[in-house]
Amino acid sequence: MRIKTVNITDQVVEYLKENIEAGKWKVGEKIPSENQMVGELGVSRSSIRSALQYLIGIGVLKSYQGKGTFLINSQVENWDEAEYKITSEDCMDIYKVLEFRRILEPGACVLAMENCDEKTIAALETYLEQMKEFKGDRAKFVRADLKFHEVISRTSGNPLLEKSLHKVFLESRKNHEQMNELFGYETGLHFHTEILEAFRERDAKRAHDIMEQHLGGSLETLRASGKIAESKNEDPEAANGLKDIKKI
Repeated sequence: MRIKTVNITDQVVEYLKENIEAGKWKVGEKIPSENQMVGELGVSRSSIRSALQYLIGIGVLKSYQGKGTFLINSQVENWDEAEYKITSEDCMDIYKVLEFRRILEPGACVLAMENCDEKTIAALETYLEQMKEFKGDRAKFVRADLKFHEVISRTSGNPLLEKSLHKVFLESRKNHEQMNELFGYETGLHFHTEILEAFRERDAKRAHDIMEQHLGGSLETLRASGKIAESKNEDPEAANGLKDIKKI
């Protein structure tokens, strides 16, 4: 198989896909280990792991601790559709997650304002109070934080917004927890208090602008910290252009 000038992980995914479709491994069988694939394909462990995580995310493979990775579904009817499913692997890069949120959530505030009622305000107040209560407890604070945002996406009345943001919140919660010390409890409380006040006043523009500042500020903080993860798909081999992946 000839390596194309795309990232290595995508090529490993394609290699595994071709072997699955060809029936090389039967459902229930263990596929080669990471070590075996590193040796056979001549690419890095991180690329192998990312490819496996992607296929686990779309329901093709399943990993069992201490046992290995097994094929659980060889009949993926529409690989293209599966490819565009949001997975935990997609949400590992918190910078990309924040970019996604920054695009969608200010607009969600505007839509939510059209449907805002006293129940909406009460729900936002509840989660803001939980954030205050759990300041210092990273996991509980972030859970309340994301629930606050989910109230807004749900109130938007747009199921595409609600479902896509819910999926991203669910898959990225652990990463948000890890980065919370960087973003700061007080900063989060400040912006959520301001967003709530905008909803109380039924001020759509203010809610939009504060949400934009909130998520944009998080992006700037992350960028300034130097903690933006390097692409997980960059391998030393990629710099060499073309390379042959050997058959397992």
